[in-house]
Amino acid sequence: MSDLSPKTAVITGGASGIGLALAKRLAGQGAQVIVADLPGSKLDSAGGLANVTACGCDVSDLAQVEALAATASEQFATIDLVINNAGQGGVHGRLWEVEPEAARAHFDVNFWGIWNGCKAFAPLLVEQGTPSAIYNTGSENSWFCAVKQSAAYVAAKHAVLGMTESLRGDLPDHVHAGLIIPGWVFTPLGPERFMKYGMEVDDYVDIILPQIFSRQRFVTSHGYNEVRIGERMDALHESYAKFALPADKDEKHDVQLMMAALRKAAQD
Repeated sequence: MSDLSPKTAVITGGASGIGLALAKRLAGQGAQVIVADLPGSKLDSAGGLANVTACGCDVSDLAQVEALAATASEQFATIDLVINNAGQGGVHGRLWEVEPEAARAHFDVNFWGIWNGCKAFAPLLVEQGTPSAIYNTGSENSWFCAVKQSAAYVAAKHAVLGMTESLRGDLPDHVHAGLIIPGWVFTPLGPERFMKYGMEVDDYVDIILPQIFSRQRFVTSHGYNEVRIGERMDALHESYAKFALPADKDEKHDVQLMMAALRKAAQD
């Protein structure tokens, strides 16, 4: 499929950080952009940009996200790009010290907020029948634990990875789904005294936007992430090599192979 050239876009969490930087860049290139975020001065400011419409939305509330999707359908002939980007910093502390209610509230935004965006927008993109894309903002924490004592945040970002990969299999060819994988970027996600050492957000957008346009499955930026991912994968490979059945002796237990065989048998 050819590269994506979005004329319209919807970005949640678009009043600050990565979402706002993407909105500015897309709008500057002539796209019509709806920026969704919690009501307030930051959202009002974003709505004052050329080619940008602001929409108040709490992504943890499915009804509000469905209303956002309805607004986009009314405003745009087609929705070319959806970026489920809204998120918040995690609850910090050793896992057993974190109140379950706080962890659940975190998941309401960082996981269910993205789920809600996929649920509300995917059917519209499927039905309109034109090339489009849904990108979900994960994290380097989708692949490894970058920050200690952040179990809720890390778990939610791992879940976004799994959800996005599953979504890919649900969609027809004209709708792409991908995962944005920010490393350390200077955004309001955490305290400025710490976040200021991250990559500048405009530099980050320079790296990721061409990947979004070319419909990459994984939108990457911070090369040192591979070192950390490798640490986990090395341990995994070592365990498989020591204890698991070899792949050539385990084909009968592979779900995908067996499901394909059962489908073929049913057709014969």
